[in-house]
Amino acid sequence: MLYIDQKDYEKIITYCKKELPNEACGLIGGIKEGENKYIKKVYRLTNMDASREHFSMNPKEQIEAIVDMRKNKWQLLGNFHSHPASAAKPSWEDKRLAYDTKVNYLIISLTDMENPVLKAYFIEKEKKVTEEKVVVI
Repeated sequence: MLYIDQKDYEKIITYCKKELPNEACGLIGGIKEGENKYIKKVYRLTNMDASREHFSMNPKEQIEAIVDMRKNKWQLLGNFHSHPASAAKPSWEDKRLAYDTKVNYLIISLTDMENPVLKAYFIEKEKKVTEEKVVVI
């Protein structure tokens, strides 16, 4: 299970809305306790593609985020990106570009701006997708 603080949940949603009409993206860092993962920090990164349909994270910002995680003794738990006009499920491109089978891929759908949908997934090497429950605390 993946746990996210209400403040961090709102931080992600606000950032995704701010970046419209383009996809927003970022990383999540935190701790693992058994099967449970707890997000400790959300890193909002620049979508260098400035696209409505795909994203590329700024490499310099990625490195800065990883350095901060290490400094705080956190792990990379995964990444997030928004789907401005589609469901919160991995697209063909999302699956194609998912290389790390140990992290969560969070997708935020903004098709209904008043009720954004956040879902988390694992994407295996064979591109099999498994949803993981997200709990906002």
